[in-house]
Amino acid sequence: MDTQRPELFINRELSQLAFNRRVFEQAQDPHVPLLERLRFACITSSNLDEFFEVRVAGLKQQAEYGSTQTGADGLTPSDTLRRISDVTHTLVQDQYQFLNETLLPALAAENIRFLRREEWNSAHSEWLKEYFNDELLPIITPIRLDPAHPFPRVLNKSLQFIVALEGKDAFGNKGGMAIVPAPRALPRIIQLPEQIASGPTEFVFLSSILHTYIGELFPGMKVAGSYQFRVTRNSDLFVDTEEVDDLLRALEGELPSRRYGAAVRLEVADNCPAQLATLLLRRFELGEEDLYQVNGPVNLIRLMTLPDLVERPELKYPSFTPGLPPQLPQGVNMFTAIANKDILLHHPFESFTPVVELLRQAAADPHVLAIKQTLYRTGLDSIMLESLLDAARAGKEVTVAVELRARFDEETNIEIATKLQETGVHVVYGVVGYKTHAKMLMVVRREQDKLRRYVHLGTGNYHDRTARLYSDYGLFTCDKKIGQDVHTLFMELTTQTKTANLNKLLHSPFTLQPGLIERIEREAQHAARGKPARIIAKMNGLVSAPVIHALYQASQAGVQIQLIIRGVCCLRPGVPGVSEHITVRSVVGRFLEHTRVYYFHNLGDPEVMCASADWMPRNLVQRVEQCFPIEDKKIKRRVIADLELYLSDNTQAWEMNSDGRYIRAQRRSSKTRISAQQTLLEKYAQT
Repeated sequence: MDTQRPELFINRELSQLAFNRRVFEQAQDPHVPLLERLRFACITSSNLDEFFEVRVAGLKQQAEYGSTQTGADGLTPSDTLRRISDVTHTLVQDQYQFLNETLLPALAAENIRFLRREEWNSAHSEWLKEYFNDELLPIITPIRLDPAHPFPRVLNKSLQFIVALEGKDAFGNKGGMAIVPAPRALPRIIQLPEQIASGPTEFVFLSSILHTYIGELFPGMKVAGSYQFRVTRNSDLFVDTEEVDDLLRALEGELPSRRYGAAVRLEVADNCPAQLATLLLRRFELGEEDLYQVNGPVNLIRLMTLPDLVERPELKYPSFTPGLPPQLPQGVNMFTAIANKDILLHHPFESFTPVVELLRQAAADPHVLAIKQTLYRTGLDSIMLESLLDAARAGKEVTVAVELRARFDEETNIEIATKLQETGVHVVYGVVGYKTHAKMLMVVRREQDKLRRYVHLGTGNYHDRTARLYSDYGLFTCDKKIGQDVHTLFMELTTQTKTANLNKLLHSPFTLQPGLIERIEREAQHAARGKPARIIAKMNGLVSAPVIHALYQASQAGVQIQLIIRGVCCLRPGVPGVSEHITVRSVVGRFLEHTRVYYFHNLGDPEVMCASADWMPRNLVQRVEQCFPIEDKKIKRRVIADLELYLSDNTQAWEMNSDGRYIRAQRRSSKTRISAQQTLLEKYAQT
């Protein structure tokens, strides 16, 4: 049967929105602590922001250029945009209804209240007026709209007010309108001091203060109305890699344009008059389908800071201390431990500290000659960054491949690259035209007149903060062949010469996709001969048409395929004659599922691999990625057990139907409640 028919593929963008709906469902789940439900509601908005800034922006560009090219799903850019508009308008409406009818009342019941303007008493008003005069008035810049003051350039995602004015100004000009930007330097929610609050935790939105006292900005005139709005812009940076001769300088030149890219979405308060909303749409060259009228504060992300302002542990997830494996007690010599045996870490259940400690010890060890590392996302205050700088100061050969084009981290990575270079680190920016997304750290150490390579390979970034929020695997090994492979990959990044065949690793854009398809086809051949055949794959996204085609054919041959895909999935499971042997589930919980793990039954001799790559075109053909085998038998059994645990999750799992809809995994009343993340916390973390 033809497995490349459009109806067998789910649209990538609609699948992404389906994932965001699952995130929103976490906010609606009464089993989730209240302040964490608020976080999930904010994450939903944050995800939508990035979706519009990148995915919708790209589709709009294609539609404007008149593109009618269809994807594997048969939809044109214009078709996709229409469906996105329908789905997102419903999602945003549901968000605000949930905020107003459920979340804010639940917070108020816990004495965490947001005071509306009509609820302010005289003490509130006096204090807030003083706050306005002291904190807002000195830095705010209202802009009257007239021929001498044209409509200002509005920053991407910044909170603005459009103000209707009546009367005459100091120069005798009548009425008109003005734009008032909310100061970006101030918090969006203001906590009232204890002496005037009627409860322990009362807050006022900055926008409420502005609404109330905005007339102070226009003395002698009357404010007939003021309305919040926010515009989202295209934030995808474009650098012509064929023309540019200095990627860092080219990106530095492009970064400011991100703030003022083409508009893709307009959010306004739902009390904004139609004529003003229409004026804004025209100003930003948007259509009615791009207008989102909201019943509440524009930009729910501003509420993300609330859980950190409220000391209510009972309304948050219980705190925990990530565990340490027995092989890595505090103070252990990392080189001795790794030389003894491969070690696997599963974050955030197990600590990221050993990764930091390996680099720290390497920087201080006189026997260490060289350190090489890839950096995709990290922080300027990263402990690992300081260790790299210490190593360079100590005279070691330090090479770092910094991916400057890590989306929304470009500015930070430019600063990191500059700081490293100033200290004598050899900094490269990967391969022109390909993002370096591989997660590799290699330490070269002299031992008994021989050089030995110590390697860390991971599925996630070298970022100690996200290591507490994302689930990822990291492998320590000094296997000679893996060490040689990692050395070869670093040579590829620094010299861009033709890569020799690797011993054990697969890598994009060369061997990873062919290697995966080869293993899928191998399972299909086993099934065709009546042998047991099974594939389990856990990742963030599945989009690659060649891989989906191979999975469909394997299913037709009888291979049992179980996919655990957090986000985008363009494959349709359970289609008779095509994918009836394929299941797809998504686990959405406290931690962002980020591990990429591939299991192939291989006639009872399982092949297990971890990777930095999802099964998406960008990972398999447009990036430098690594995929490494898990060979230690004990570690392999552990990873397989983890996969089985996620397959049995009946608490935070969603199962996809053949029509693309996700349904919560059901638990029979007699069955034990199973949460994969909670089980792993209890198993590995310290209480």
